[in-house]
Amino acid sequence: MSIEGPEDIEALKRIGAIVAEARDTMGRQVRAGITTAELDDIGREVLLKHGARSAPQLAYGFPGWTCISVNDALAHGVPSKDIVLRDGDLVNIDVSAELGGYWADTGATFAVGTVSARTEALLQATRQALQDALEQARAGRPLREIGRVVEARAKKHGFKVIENIGGHGVGRSIHEEPSVSNTYERTDKTILREGMVIAIEPFLTLKARFVVEDADGWTLRTPDKTLGAQFEHSIIVTRGDPIVLTASA
Repeated sequence: MSIEGPEDIEALKRIGAIVAEARDTMGRQVRAGITTAELDDIGREVLLKHGARSAPQLAYGFPGWTCISVNDALAHGVPSKDIVLRDGDLVNIDVSAELGGYWADTGATFAVGTVSARTEALLQATRQALQDALEQARAGRPLREIGRVVEARAKKHGFKVIENIGGHGVGRSIHEEPSVSNTYERTDKTILREGMVIAIEPFLTLKARFVVEDADGWTLRTPDKTLGAQFEHSIIVTRGDPIVLTASA
């Protein structure tokens, strides 16, 4: 969507703060021994407290309030009482929700206990790739510059970028135009406009460049079992620094 007035900004800030609170509250409970279903319950309670509705449930009939993906599962993981986090795991928590006709989307990847130095480097590089992308998200700049800097960050640290999932427009629904690629799309002539609302979400991995869908019809996983990480913010594009709707409080 594109902002039409100050009421849009305030409403988006409201739902952005809610999904950020859910993400961070869940993240603080990440530990060995907890199940992804228990984490999802925590997210559900935060959303219900604010009267927000789960976006994946509302838009797609997803069997959970949030998406929780572990290790080689990078996105759309279904919360389950059978998935128990263990020391050394990576867990991605993706929270999206709707309130009053406005939608926001956010995500972050957390280490469970102690992880290898290479895995920690992956987390840091992916977090920095999001920051690099935010610095490019200014009105008048080509959208493809976001993918360019994400790819550059991955290459600098010896990681790969997932090519078949990425960011998207958001605001009036959970997935809108434009697609926000994490790779440099030379032919994409889209120019970022002031007031545009988008979700930016780099996915970096140790080796894989694509994800495939599991038999459950939801979970997106690397075919070679390689680990990956994702960090995501919903933003409003301005002529200067973007308004980050899903920043931590």
